[in-house]
Amino acid sequence: MRRFIAASIFFLGLLTLWQAGAESGRWSPVLFPSPWSVGAYLWDALLDGTLLEAIWVTLKRLLVGYTVGAMIGLPLGLLASSSQTLEDTLGALALGLQTLPSVCWVPLALLWFGQTEGAMLFVVVMGTVWSVIIATDHGARTIPPIYARAARTMGSRGLHLWTMVMLPASLPFLVSGMKQGWAFAWRSLMAAEIFVTILTGFGLGQLLHYGRELNAMDQVIGAMAVIVLIGLLADRVLFSPWERFMHRRWGTNIG
Repeated sequence: MRRFIAASIFFLGLLTLWQAGAESGRWSPVLFPSPWSVGAYLWDALLDGTLLEAIWVTLKRLLVGYTVGAMIGLPLGLLASSSQTLEDTLGALALGLQTLPSVCWVPLALLWFGQTEGAMLFVVVMGTVWSVIIATDHGARTIPPIYARAARTMGSRGLHLWTMVMLPASLPFLVSGMKQGWAFAWRSLMAAEIFVTILTGFGLGQLLHYGRELNAMDQVIGAMAVIVLIGLLADRVLFSPWERFMHRRWGTNIG
C-alpha cells in the first residue's frame, strides 16, 4: 500500500507539472497540449474504436513476431552454450546484432518484403531473436557444472540432458531474457509501424506517425502514453511474477 501511495503521489506530481506548463502560456497549445487535451483525444479515440483497433493490431503483430523470435532464439542459444566455438561465432554474431538499432532493419525489410505484414514480422523477429539467444546462452552457462555431471552420472546424455536438466535449470535467467526480448520486440514494432505503411491494419505506431504528420500533438502524446502503459502492464502482469517465482524456486533470488 505504501508503494502504491508513493507511486500515485509521484505521477500526480508529474501531471500537475505538465498542466502547469501547459497553462503557463510559454508554449503553444498545438505543440504542448495539456493533460486534459490528451485525455479528451484518448477518450474520443476509445469511443469511436480507433484506439482499441490500433491496440489490437499492434498486439497481434507483436505476439506473432515475438513468438517466432523466441522459438528461433531459444534453441540457438542452447546451441551456442554447448561449445566454445559456437560461443565465439554464433554468440558473437548475436551480441553484435543486438546492438544494432531496430530501425536499421526497416530498409532491409522493405526491400525484401515490400509494404506488407511480412516486413513488420521480419523487423519484430530481428528485434527479438538476438536478445533471446544471448539470454539463453548466458543462462545455460550460469548453471552450476555439478548439475550436468550429476545428470551424466545417472545416464542423461544429448538431447535429454539439455531438455530435462540444462533448460529447466536456466529458466530463471531465460525469463529475464524473454522479458528483455519482449522490450526489444516492442521497440522494433514501433519503428516498423512508423516507417512501414500498409492497409491491412493501423497500429499504435501509425497513430503516432499520422499524429506527427497532422501536427496533432495530443494524438502523438496519447499514443506514446498508451505504448508506455502497455509496456508497463506487460512487465508487471506477464514477466515480473514469473521472474520472481523462478528465482525463488531455484534459489537464485539475491534480493
